[in-house]
Amino acid sequence: MEFVALDVETANADCSSICQIGIAHFADGCLTGEWSTLVNPEDHFDSFNVSIHGITEDLVRDSPVFPRLIGEIRRRVRERIVLSHTPFDRVAIAQACAKYDLEGVECAWLDTARVARRTWNQFAHRGYGLHNVCALIGYDFKHHDALEDAKAAAHVLLAAMKETGLDTVGWLKRVQQPVFGSAIAQAGNLEGPLHGEVLVFTGALEITRPEAAALAAKVGCAVAQGVTKDTTILVVGKTEVSWS
Repeated sequence: MEFVALDVETANADCSSICQIGIAHFADGCLTGEWSTLVNPEDHFDSFNVSIHGITEDLVRDSPVFPRLIGEIRRRVRERIVLSHTPFDRVAIAQACAKYDLEGVECAWLDTARVARRTWNQFAHRGYGLHNVCALIGYDFKHHDALEDAKAAAHVLLAAMKETGLDTVGWLKRVQQPVFGSAIAQAGNLEGPLHGEVLVFTGALEITRPEAAALAAKVGCAVAQGVTKDTTILVVGKTEVSWS
């Protein structure tokens, strides 16, 4: 239940042109620390990017350049699970390191867009941007501020953990599997007493989702990924999650 969320804003289409970094630390579902800074990308500012995040060349003129910040970034993310919503932020950090001939960061990246696609059926193939997902989970934030976006990505993971019962390690494995993985969806035992029922799990369970799915299938239930018009049984798990 401990992880770090990271987000960056860039001056232009080049991912290495980082002009803001935000990092948020979470433990046991609560925000435990945060850090944000403007960055002088030593690069030009595209009007399109400025229109999105509002950061200008004048604002960062006296800000530190990326090499002066890499030590602090490493300290905060080293050997931790680090969230980013889509690969953009991970790629930006890697390209900024390459730009200045710096070693990269040692961490386990977890893409919360991939998490969202595997948690909520409506985001399986489209619409899984941070704004849309946060609207669904009821989390309000100031989009395109690096620290705010980092916190939002963290809340996406917290909501997904509550919905699925998977912890951070479980999600590291789940995002490597297909969106509609076979570990949950199962056909029911033809001779089971509940054959013909279509069951869906939601919320946190006391056992893992695959274990619960196997038990339901054994007694005849067809286990589905999400609620549809064919669902006949909805099993709702409960958990206590602290929200910052």
